[in-house]
Amino acid sequence: MYRIMKKEVLSDVVKLMEIEAPHVARKAQAGQFVIVRIDEFGERIPLTIADFNREAGTITIIFQELGKSTIQLGKLNVGDTISSFAGPLGHPTEVKNYGTVVCMGGGVGVAPIYPIARALKEAGNTVISIIGARNKELLFWEEKMRAVSDELVVCTDDGSHGRKSLVTEPLKELLENRDKKVSHVWAIGPAVMMKFVTLTTKPYDVPTTVSLNTIMIDGTGMCGGCRVLLEDGAQFVCVDGPEFNGHKVNWDSLLSRLSFYKDEEKKAMEHYAHKCRLESAAAKGEK
Repeated sequence: MYRIMKKEVLSDVVKLMEIEAPHVARKAQAGQFVIVRIDEFGERIPLTIADFNREAGTITIIFQELGKSTIQLGKLNVGDTISSFAGPLGHPTEVKNYGTVVCMGGGVGVAPIYPIARALKEAGNTVISIIGARNKELLFWEEKMRAVSDELVVCTDDGSHGRKSLVTEPLKELLENRDKKVSHVWAIGPAVMMKFVTLTTKPYDVPTTVSLNTIMIDGTGMCGGCRVLLEDGAQFVCVDGPEFNGHKVNWDSLLSRLSFYKDEEKKAMEHYAHKCRLESAAAKGEK
């Protein structure tokens, strides 16, 4: 069992948890992920590592409450335990001195881009970070990102904080600025955001790495649920990724696969909500 050592509410739908998992913390690197299972009956949830503390033996995860399992996870508190916490999984980010790099985080993608930006900064790169969300309330870790960046651009769709724009607008300006000479771009966020980042960088021939968070079950390449189509064939996010050359990803195929189980997810949420109502009524002694 893995104990929750810390919990923060970052917004109405985004939670942070530090999980006691020494064996994972010892080997965790930027870009890797874990698979979490709340209990023996629970769904296996892939979550990218947001931070790690080798000395304390903890892993930080940040997740958005979107479906039954993440909502259930968000109800747990400090001292509670979860059944399994497998990792670190996937290939770590290839960290070296590229020169000037851009690290982009959209929404909850700010969490996994943080350790990547930190590692790239420690490797001697000039790090320009661009983070964005729909509004100010959904932004988090701005100061943490600023601390590991030479320059930070903050965007919101509605202009409630920072610059009113999509993250691709300041990216395009950087790519057009010959003084910056961007050598590599990392982007993590919603699939549609990463798609348009790659469309923005492709005309400038700037290598662009994306981290894909697909449907995943076992995390060992056995089930095939995380299959992603690239220009040179299919690969599996769990064992071949989670990072890929964004210019080679078949984004239309990926976006289609991400919606495969919407009906099942809706039914699971309805069943969970019904169960919670029954348990609440029983606790109150209602019939």
